[in-house]
Amino acid sequence: MIRIEAVRGDITRERVDAIVNAANNSLLGGGGVDGAIHRAGGPRILEECRLLRSTRYPDGLPTGEAVATTAGRLQARWVIHTVGPVYTRDADRSGLLASAYRRSIRLAAELGARSVAFPAISAGVYGWPMDDAARIAVTTVREVAEKEPVGTLELVRFVLFGPAALTAFEEALAG
Repeated sequence: MIRIEAVRGDITRERVDAIVNAANNSLLGGGGVDGAIHRAGGPRILEECRLLRSTRYPDGLPTGEAVATTAGRLQARWVIHTVGPVYTRDADRSGLLASAYRRSIRLAAELGARSVAFPAISAGVYGWPMDDAARIAVTTVREVAEKEPVGTLELVRFVLFGPAALTAFEEALAG
């Protein structure tokens, strides 16, 4: 059974097998969590992302998909890059947000990870309301854990930067 928890912290300092990066589709770094992971992990992550762009993803990583690279100088073994959707009231993109979590969990399991740390995907500059982002994240991870083979995966940790995000995820976990 997978243990799911939420903590306040800096995802770049997590001691887990895989850290999920809320990447943009370019895979070449950016702001927020993406920039922090690239800075802390060092140039090897960017080198592998550039290789992915020149081979498998010349047009960028599609929204809702996930791909893994080295973790460089991070304490993790892998960084799983996933692209969450930009929030809009005009279209329901919750399926794409769920897909980002689902595909990241599946990839972590394929890699043989025992533990994975997630940020609040799409809840920063992509504008997703935190309560809804937390609900989708927790619901999706629970569904995957209950219905799909997850290999050696034992722990999913949501690592949240601020107190409001932590509260939203704690409430989603309690619900």
